[in-house]
Amino acid sequence: MNLNVGKRLKELRKEKKMTLKQVAEKTNLSISFISQVERSQSSVTLTSLNKIAMALGVSINDFFPANYTPKASILRKEEQKEFKFENSNFIFTSLSGNIENPVFEPLLATLLPGEKKATPYSHEGQEFGYVLQGTLTILLENEKYDLHAGDSIHINSSVPHNWINMTQKPVQVLWVNSPPLNLGAKQP
Repeated sequence: MNLNVGKRLKELRKEKKMTLKQVAEKTNLSISFISQVERSQSSVTLTSLNKIAMALGVSINDFFPANYTPKASILRKEEQKEFKFENSNFIFTSLSGNIENPVFEPLLATLLPGEKKATPYSHEGQEFGYVLQGTLTILLENEKYDLHAGDSIHINSSVPHNWINMTQKPVQVLWVNSPPLNLGAKQP
């Protein structure tokens, strides 16, 4: 199937009455790059296409025909984006690609040292964590568990829980949420 993402980008941009400059400012992509994509002179990564979709206020799926479903989505290391919430000791890297209606969301979480306490909370779904490096402390209702590199946990998210780094070294965890929290999509 031949997809003309550039042509569709130009159509959507014109429908939204936006200039190349306005899209560039909202995405931190250059005007010339967006113009080249529109004229099919340059390809676009899913990460950049997602930025453009957010700037236009549309879904990334709007760039593809209704019957188009990618078989797989590859997210290269250089396309992954780190983000951190204000007043948080967590740095997240979204590992999600562009699968329509995902049932889970994989994240690489780096917990910075020195957190002393956290309040357990609950929500719908399930979570899975696999400790890659360091010691992760899991609070599960009134219990506390220390997980080390190679340990994993799978929990029902409706049980009050939280996860923290009580050590003086960074902790790195592969974390999977179901349903997706879309943390990567919430960041600029």
